[in-house]
This record gives sequence, C-alpha cells and structure tokens, in this order.
Amino acid sequence: MPADCFEVFDDRFRRLFVAAAEIEKLYTGCRWAEGPAYFPAARSLVWSDIPNDRMLRLDECSGAVSVFRRPAGYANGNTVDRAGRLVTCEQGRRRVSRTEFDGAVSTLADSYRGGRLNSPNDVVVKSDGGIWFTDPTYGIDSDYEGHRGQSEQAGNFVFRIDPAGKALTVVADDFIQPNGIAFSPDEQILYVVDSGRTDRPDGPAHIRSFRVGESGELKERGVFAVCSVGIFDGLRVDLDGRIWTSAGDGVHCYHSDGALLGKIRIAEVVGNVCFGGEKRNYLYICGTTSLYGVRLPVNGAKTF
Repeated sequence: MPADCFEVFDDRFRRLFVAAAEIEKLYTGCRWAEGPAYFPAARSLVWSDIPNDRMLRLDECSGAVSVFRRPAGYANGNTVDRAGRLVTCEQGRRRVSRTEFDGAVSTLADSYRGGRLNSPNDVVVKSDGGIWFTDPTYGIDSDYEGHRGQSEQAGNFVFRIDPAGKALTVVADDFIQPNGIAFSPDEQILYVVDSGRTDRPDGPAHIRSFRVGESGELKERGVFAVCSVGIFDGLRVDLDGRIWTSAGDGVHCYHSDGALLGKIRIAEVVGNVCFGGEKRNYLYICGTTSLYGVRLPVNGAKTF
C-alpha cells in the first residue's frame, strides 16, 4: 500500500509514522476479522474470524498462518493476561473464557444475577488481575456472529471480574452497545466504545472515558471522541497514552487530549488493532477480510 495511506490532521502525527513504511497485507480470507492478541514469548498473533467460527494464528517469524481453534464459540475480543494466558470473549457461548497452560478452556463468567450474559465482545486485564469486559447483544442479534437469542440481562453492561475471579460486578450500565475497551498506560483512565449507531441512525458512535477509582468504581469524564466515518470498534493505547482505534475508513489516532492526530487509511472497514513485535512497535490491523500490519516509530502500552 502507498505511503499516502497516512493522513495527517495534526502536525503531532508526523512523528508517529515513517512515510516509507509499508502497510503489509499479512493474510486474507476472513469474513469479519477481530480480536487480535499478541503473545511475545511465542512471537505470534492470535485473532478471531467471527462468522467462520474460528481463531487464526500468525507466526511472526515465518509469516505462516494456521487455524488456532475451530469451532471457537464465535470468539470476538481476545487479550493476554498477566500470566500469559489467552482470555477470550465467546459470543456463541455467551461467556468470557481463559485458555489454561495445559490447553484446557475454563469459564470465567457466563451469567449475572441468574441470567446468561448477552454476548461478551471485548476484554482487557488490569495489572491487579481484574478482568474488564463489554457485553453488547451482537452475538445474539442473529446467527451471523453467534446464535440468535434473547437477552436475559436488564441492559448492555460493562463488567468487571475481581482479581480473585469470584465477584462479577457492573461498572457501567448506560451504554447502548458497549464495544472496545482499553486502559490508559497508568490505568487511571478507562476508554470504552459505544457503537450503538448500529442499532439506530441517531445512536452513539463514540469513545467515552472514565476516571478509575481505587476500588474499581468509574467516574464519568465524558465523551472522548466521536467517529467521523462509520463506528469505532476495538482500540489500543500506546506507551505515551495515544489511542489507536478502528473505524470505517481505517485506523484513527487520537492524542490523549482528544485531538484527532491522523489516520491510517485501509481499503476496508477495520474491526480492531493490536501492538506486537519484539518492541511492541508493529501495529496489527484487523480489516473486514484481512490482517494488515505496519511498523511504527511508537510503542504500544504493555498489557501483559
């Protein structure tokens, strides 16, 4: 892809990319690519292909792609916990799961107050071991990305599993469709996407930010950014606190002050992104059908 895929809106963006850097297409053949998670010890990336009910794995050293898991419970968002285990949002099984070191898959959360979760979407693990995830209805709205079903919850919530893995609590209950989720590098701010515009034309397509209290409570800071093309979906934060988020025309980069710095144009809708590589300066991009990547002069915040 040509270097003009980098679009500058703020001069601060010019030092965040190298004009000669190539945006590489690493794999194609997905129906809806999502949920990239990088494993530094294995030099590999795992991501979801939701409608095909599979997870794929890229060997970063050889470039080879293989099927990591199929069926995969219509997996969506993935992350790596502090012990190096895979944590997955399974829309089809309506649960958050963890792949243990021996390969066994255990359930971390699948119900709240007697009702099944909707369809967990994206997940992040805090340094204290707490697991935070979003629970919209996309996986039960139809059979395309899960299994058509009825919501058994009073809303579409943002949840937290306590570090001991025993208590599941609602930390935010006023979202239409909570989606991507990420912490700032110091974990003082939580960013959560609301992609409610998929449900109605006047619905939200924005990122909200919250101040995180000592006990895990959230204090509203407001709408951080509104998507100008399509909707936001998955997002990641770099070491300096900038937000790199998926959108309808590629990847949008925001400064922590809320300014849109620039875009990486991709020729299809982007669902999620993830920093990888030995120095966490390679940005993996999940487009609709394909996995892309580009090396940047910035480093992703450590999330494992």
